[in-house]
Amino acid sequence: MMRVGLELGRLKSDFVRDGFVAVQGLINPDELAGYAAAVDAAVAVRKARDTRSLQEKSRYEQSFLQCQYIWEDFPDVRPLTFHPAVCAVAALLVGSDRLRLWHDQALYKEPGGASTQAHQDHPYWPIAEYRTVTAWIPFVEANNSTGGMGYVPGSHRQDARFVDIFSGTDGDDDLAADACFVPASPGDVIFHHGLTMHMAMGNASAMMRRVYTAIYFADGCTRSTDGKHHPSVDRSGIPPGAVIDGGATPLAWPLGSGVYPDPAPWPQIDDARVRRVADLGIIPAPRA
Repeated sequence: MMRVGLELGRLKSDFVRDGFVAVQGLINPDELAGYAAAVDAAVAVRKARDTRSLQEKSRYEQSFLQCQYIWEDFPDVRPLTFHPAVCAVAALLVGSDRLRLWHDQALYKEPGGASTQAHQDHPYWPIAEYRTVTAWIPFVEANNSTGGMGYVPGSHRQDARFVDIFSGTDGDDDLAADACFVPASPGDVIFHHGLTMHMAMGNASAMMRRVYTAIYFADGCTRSTDGKHHPSVDRSGIPPGAVIDGGATPLAWPLGSGVYPDPAPWPQIDDARVRRVADLGIIPAPRA
């Protein structure tokens, strides 16, 4: 028990100091292979209608194939989204006894895929408190060739700064000189704070860099009053200043063994942009 306590204490202190921490072998690789197959199947279905070549895509889309909220329409992914070992470490790192899911996503970088520009995550989210953490879970070797992750140590103590990685014109790629690039193998999980500046290399290999991520936040966080929109709060009608506790952001820790939350419905919105995002497989197709 003492060794476990010391290890958890080290993880927390490293996270507080650096804003990221890599946990080797957190998930058994054989167990992970089953989850990887479930995510692969989800990505194949979601992306079936997007037949564009890499060169036909925007700079942002060239950096990865993105499928969000896949735990909702692919139940076989839920054991990974709500994996007790992953969620327990995430809860420790944000300093909360109760943890909620913001959303999950697959980020598959195609062969020849572009680098992911340096950015912080939290400025994209309407969460007032900075008690967020992302679990980055590779299904393949993630390294300098395939598109490994880099983190700028201590950057989570800086102010939040929005970087428009969607347009691909306002990145901070010069920060790569200050980044610590962290190789990871299947079974390893890298956790980073929502304010940690991070980036990913391009994929120079011939294989798909297959990665799954889940974003968690401390239970009790509130919606910011800055006017930002996001499906994780908009779907449940969470008003600015209110506690984020809707069906789109279920409790992730603690849960009973093998017990997973039911997903909240997606509203039928007659909006061209929403239809386009659904057609590209980024979000689930609205249910009839």
